[in-house]
Amino acid sequence: MQDLKVAIIQTKQFWEDKARNLAHFENTYLNELKGQEIDLLLLPEMFNSSFTMNVEAMAEAMDGDSITWLFNWATELNCQIGASLIIYENGRYYNRFVIVSENGIETYYDKRHLFRMANENDHFEAGSQRVLHTIRGWKILLQVCYDLRFPVFSRNRTIEGKKEYDLVIYVANWPERRNYVWKTLLLARAMENQAYCIGVNRVGTDGNDITYTGDSAVVDPWGKIQYQFNSSEEAYKIVSLDYKILEDITEKFPAYKDADPLV
Repeated sequence: MQDLKVAIIQTKQFWEDKARNLAHFENTYLNELKGQEIDLLLLPEMFNSSFTMNVEAMAEAMDGDSITWLFNWATELNCQIGASLIIYENGRYYNRFVIVSENGIETYYDKRHLFRMANENDHFEAGSQRVLHTIRGWKILLQVCYDLRFPVFSRNRTIEGKKEYDLVIYVANWPERRNYVWKTLLLARAMENQAYCIGVNRVGTDGNDITYTGDSAVVDPWGKIQYQFNSSEEAYKIVSLDYKILEDITEKFPAYKDADPLV
């Protein structure tokens, strides 16, 4: 299996200003990424609006302008792009993590655990399905922000003697005041599931005066931090995930074989 090249963008976001957010991604990051080898590019939660409950104003359909923008940049960069945004569908609103390629929408996951402390559960419909996506043979579990606190939902199940996934991704708007939890649980999810874990978070201050320090990170299946962004920095990083590390832990420390079944 070949390495998976993942580009991560840790950035500030502009409150409920889609045009400014999209322009910022383009001018600060995406133009610099042209010509670079990338399999998957990851953007923070609600990448085009910041974490808002103003669903009526910020929501789009699955063929809306922001999805079209993701499609155009996936085509330009010759990669897949993952990000969450507010989607309106069948009379309901979803915090939806989409994966878009030059072929269109590859798959999507609706956030399961809605952050009730910000009343997200009053505005959005919770997802009901776990979603796995495959890129170049890598099996990837899609998750969003608050999902990080619920280990049963992200359990790497053993199916026919093999682990269900190789990588779990959390796109987020996770605030500074709970960044210790963020950093700790990213490590835990990697170690307990014996898989790579990537957390993609934002920086800056939102329209509710909540501050974010990012602390985006890539953790390998042994729990070793492969890369961590500096606190509060705006930056991008292309990280190469080595499949041999997955093979190594599977061979040398196959704890997943002793995991308790879900009941």
